[in-house]
Amino acid sequence: MDLAEIPVLSLEDDRKDLPALLGESFRAFGFAMVRDHGIDEVLIDRAWDLTRAFFALPVEAKMKYRAGRGGARGYTPFRTEVAKNATEKDLKEFWHIGRDLPAGSPLAGSMPPNIWPEEVEGFRETFSALYAAFDKAGAELLSAIAIGLGLDARWFDPAIADGNSVLRLLHYPPVGADAGGAIRAGAHEDINLITLLLGAEEAGLELLGKHGKWLSLAPPEGAMVVNIGDMLQRLTNHVLPSTTHRVRNPSGERAMHSRYSMPFFLHLRSDFRFVTLPQCVSEENPDRYPDIITADDYLQERLREIGLIA
Repeated sequence: MDLAEIPVLSLEDDRKDLPALLGESFRAFGFAMVRDHGIDEVLIDRAWDLTRAFFALPVEAKMKYRAGRGGARGYTPFRTEVAKNATEKDLKEFWHIGRDLPAGSPLAGSMPPNIWPEEVEGFRETFSALYAAFDKAGAELLSAIAIGLGLDARWFDPAIADGNSVLRLLHYPPVGADAGGAIRAGAHEDINLITLLLGAEEAGLELLGKHGKWLSLAPPEGAMVVNIGDMLQRLTNHVLPSTTHRVRNPSGERAMHSRYSMPFFLHLRSDFRFVTLPQCVSEENPDRYPDIITADDYLQERLREIGLIA
C-alpha cells in the first residue's frame, strides 16, 4: 500500500502561508495534515480513555442511549451505517455529540439536545470541552480556506455560527470471521464542510488518489487530518474536492485489535442557503448547482442515503 505524501502543515508556524499551502494540499488530495492545532493533549488523552470506557460497556447499557433522529445524538449500534451505494453495513459503532443551543433557538427543530451516559464519569465535561476546542480549531482552518478562496478571512463565521457540527466517537471492534464482504468503513465522502480527525493508533484510513489507487494515510503523532466534505465541494463548485476515503480491515494479528477514531464533522448552520461562490464559477467550470437548498435539506438527503434515517 502506497503512502499519501501529504505535507504536514503548522497552524502556528505556517500561518502566513497557510491559505496557499492548504489549498494546494486540498486540490491535490482533498486532504491536509495540520499540527499545532491548539487542542490540549491532556484533554485528548482523557477523551481517548473515556471513549474506550464507553464502548467497553455491555451492549444493553449502550443501547439505553440509542436515540432517534438518525443517530444525531447518543449511540448508534454496530453495523447500522452503510456507505452510499454499498450493500454491506460498516463494521463500526459510534456516539454523537452535538452543539448545545441557547434556549429558544430557531434551529432547535433540526438540532436535538445532547444525551450523556451515566456510567462513564466525566464524559459530559470532557467532551463538551473537546467539542469547543474542535469548534475553535475548525473556525481557524476555515478562515485560512476563506482567504485561499479570495474571501474575507471571517466569511465562514456567520455561516457556521450555531452550526450543526457533530463530534463522533468511533469504535471498530476486532474483525471476526463472520465479517463477510463488510469493511470497517466503506468508501465514502463526508457530508459536511470540513472534517477534523484526531489520529488513531491502528492503521487503516485510506484515500482514493486521482489515478484511482488507494493511498494510506499516516499522520504523525500530534497531527490532525483535515478533509474537504461534500458541502464545501458544492459551495466551491468542486474547486475544493471531496475525496473518497475508507477504513480497510486489518489482516493477521492486527484483526484482533479494536480501532478508535474521533472525527469532528464541521457543519454549516441548518438554515444556511447554498449559493455557489461566484469566484468558483467560470466558462471552464460552469455552476454545477444552480438550485438553492438549505444545509439541513442537504444533510437529510444524505442521511437517507447512508441508512441513518428512513
